[in-house]
Amino acid sequence: MKVVAFNGSPRANGNTAQSIQLVLAELKKEGIETELIQLGGRKVFGCLACGKCWENKDNRCARQDDEMNTFIRKMQEADGIIIGSPTYFSNVSTEVKALIDRCGFVSKANGGEMLRGKVGAAVVSVRRAGSNFVYSAINFFFGVAEMVIPGSSYWNMTLALEPGDVQKDEEGIQTFQTLGKNMAKLLKQTRA
Repeated sequence: MKVVAFNGSPRANGNTAQSIQLVLAELKKEGIETELIQLGGRKVFGCLACGKCWENKDNRCARQDDEMNTFIRKMQEADGIIIGSPTYFSNVSTEVKALIDRCGFVSKANGGEMLRGKVGAAVVSVRRAGSNFVYSAINFFFGVAEMVIPGSSYWNMTLALEPGDVQKDEEGIQTFQTLGKNMAKLLKQTRA
């Protein structure tokens, strides 16, 4: 089994990445292979609404000027997907939005089979407020893609501003560790 995680923050070692690593550590303890992809700060573009994915039906986005098809393939091949995002004005980062939109359209255009039944988890970092909207945006994507979403002891978020502040958020750490344990259990139940 494999889980691919996307860090939607441009900070490769910031609170979002550190939060994702807390979840990945629990998955690794259960023998699940993991991969962390740095999405934030990379050249990725939004959907053009060209409709080519509905015409081509090849599990790819017709747009070829960025790495999105690599990310879509990684999601297609994985058993579980983690999408992590910082909170930017009560929403996901632009790179996460591009991933959601383009992968979502490609999946739907190809009959919805690509992500169906996979396990998906959101990981959110926030300075103070707005994280519920980010958490919802990611989970709405997982839901409409017919994925299975594990719960945790609290919403999967941390209150953190400066890189490393997540390490001071005991409840956030516990939430991410519980999420990792629950995700591992769910993967073993659904992917066996």
